[in-house]
Order: sequence, then structure tokens, then C-alpha cells
Amino acid sequence: MRVIFNEELAQVSDDLDHMVQDVRKAINGAGDALLKSDIEAAQTVIDGDIEIDALESSIIEQCIRLLAKQSPVATDLRVIVSTLRLAATFERMGDLARHIAETARRTYPQPTLPPECTELFTQMQEFLIMTADRLVKMMSDRSATTAEQIIIDDDKLDELHHQTFDLALAEDWSGSKQQVIDLILIARFVERLGDHAVSAAGRVVYIVSGFDPSKEPETTTDQDPD
Repeated sequence: MRVIFNEELAQVSDDLDHMVQDVRKAINGAGDALLKSDIEAAQTVIDGDIEIDALESSIIEQCIRLLAKQSPVATDLRVIVSTLRLAATFERMGDLARHIAETARRTYPQPTLPPECTELFTQMQEFLIMTADRLVKMMSDRSATTAEQIIIDDDKLDELHHQTFDLALAEDWSGSKQQVIDLILIARFVERLGDHAVSAAGRVVYIVSGFDPSKEPETTTDQDPD
């Protein structure tokens, strides 16, 4: 029974690795669609989201079957529950990449955002590409070290996200009202992609060590009574 359990768990792990690789492709393609007005890249991301959704469904079914048949405990249970959470996180990341691609397709052949946004969103996309590469490595190696890098570096994306508000509120804004809306929404999609990457990283840390970074107690400091 243990051999069968390990084989089935390995299959789930392979599907999860495949899923995160598809998410990386979606993130890269959404960036090309947005920054290069690449309609083919946009459509590829939109069509590819079906496979990401299908992988999530398959992983959920396999995990439920493992829970029902094997009644895992301790580390095995931690891995299966975390795998369910990871699959949901990656599915949402695929959705966010699809939202960006759909916006680029809607505005084609015109650029989605005015020229003054190009530099900032290029920086944001470069950060997402780096993060997506780290996610793939993290899942391949089940590396807590790579996971910790993703968690620590997320502040950089948050800083870039805050700068998008300066663009939207600038007096010399050259874009349309629709482009203001698209700017805010896409920036939010990008920022959420970073948040989900952090969530996935936290899950891997939990799998490897049993420690959940999201539940780390807040440190308290002594304060003056007044």
C-alpha cells in the first residue's frame, strides 16, 4: 500500500510541476501581449488557461482520492493539503495572466497603455518573469531557500505597484479614461500575481519544514505609556 501511495503522490507532484510551468508560460505571454501588443501571445494565454484549469481539477481529484483511500497523517497529510492549496493558487495565477491577455486583446491593435507607462510596466514584467522562474525551480526542487527569496523580494513589486498610482494621477497623463481604468486593473493583476507567488512560497516552506510563514507571530515592542 505504501508503494502505491508514493506512486500516486509522485503523479500529483508531477502534475503540480506541469501546472506551474504552464503558469510561467502564461505570465511570459501576458507580458508580451501587454508590452508588445502581441495578439497571438494574448490568444495563446487565453486558450492555455483551459489546461491550467484542467490540471487543477485533476490534482484535486487525485488528492481527494488519496485522502479517502490512504488516510494519511503527519507529513503525508501536510503535503496533500498543501498541494490542494498550491493547485488553487496556481489556477488563480493563470486566471490573472488571462485577464491581462484579454485586456491586451480587447485594445488591439492599439497599445493597452500610453507610452509613459512602458518603462514601469516593463520593470514589473521583468520582476514577474524572475518570480515565475523561481516558482518553477522552487517546485522542481521543493526548495525552501528559493521560496524564501520569493517571499523576501515581493516588497520590490509592491513598490512598483505603488508607482502606478502616480502615473494615473499625473497632470500630464496622455492616455484616455479607459486607459486609466486598464492601468489600475492591470497593475492590480500584476500585484496579485506577486501575492499569489508569495502564498505558494509559503506553502512550500510549510511542506519542507512544517513552519507556516503566514502564521508567524507579530513581534511586540515596549511602548511608552503615554
